[in-house]
Amino acid sequence: MHDKLNRMKEQYESTPIPDELSSIVNKTIATRRKKNRALPWLASSAAACILLFAGVNTSPAFARAMSDVPVLGHIIKVITIREYAEQDDNTEVHIETPGIANLGNTELEQTLNNKYLEENRKLYENFKDEVALLNKEGGAHLSLASGYEVITDTEQLLTLSRYIVESAGSSAESRKYDTIDKKNQMVITLPSLFKDDRYIQVISDNIKEQMRQQMQDNPDNIYWVEQPGVESDVPEDLFQTIAKDQNFYINQNGKLVISFNEYDVAPGYMGVVEFTIPTEVIADQLVSSEYIR
Repeated sequence: MHDKLNRMKEQYESTPIPDELSSIVNKTIATRRKKNRALPWLASSAAACILLFAGVNTSPAFARAMSDVPVLGHIIKVITIREYAEQDDNTEVHIETPGIANLGNTELEQTLNNKYLEENRKLYENFKDEVALLNKEGGAHLSLASGYEVITDTEQLLTLSRYIVESAGSSAESRKYDTIDKKNQMVITLPSLFKDDRYIQVISDNIKEQMRQQMQDNPDNIYWVEQPGVESDVPEDLFQTIAKDQNFYINQNGKLVISFNEYDVAPGYMGVVEFTIPTEVIADQLVSSEYIR
């Protein structure tokens, strides 16, 4: 199951962000710099039921439905623009694709929505391929759920979290986040929050401290991290450093939260784990206090 999950996660996470998005980001950053403002970026049988909803940009019905959706903050709306739902005796898949509207930047809005649609299309196709392979091998129970939730919604920021949960006896979850500056209509990336790459080690060291403290406070908490006087059987599996583009979001209180997928830095029962980084730890590394407070 673990190998299957890893293959699906790799395919899911390897979908590149379209060049258009990079272009938009670069143009926006260049414009901001000229103004001397440090604003950082950014899943059968006959009884199976399949629901395929067209994208908001090509469906008048969805366009009308979106007008009835409560507005998040003052402008941006989030709605399911495509859904895959299928179930039989051994397999079940339910994938909801989010769509963003009223962002104020039509090009960025369409690029993000197209990215979500393409990623979930591939996710669904990969699931069907996996089911076909399992059926050839005698069949097995397999389920896949993917959806989204808004986890930060302030006057300035919107964070959309997208998750994947695959179950085949046991389950595993992974997440992705997009944090959007509503006022400036742009996506914020982790590197753009900081002056240089030194933030990687600073944040990594703080996370290690938090891991050790959590394990000290609660024996049920287990992290794969080096501990003084404790020799690991698999030292190469110990957490060393976050990735330059590590999963993150900015919470309602303006704090940076670093996220790890299930099995990344801890046993599966720990689930998706998050660490809120104290602002004073990273204050000297930040480009500005525009987002992190």
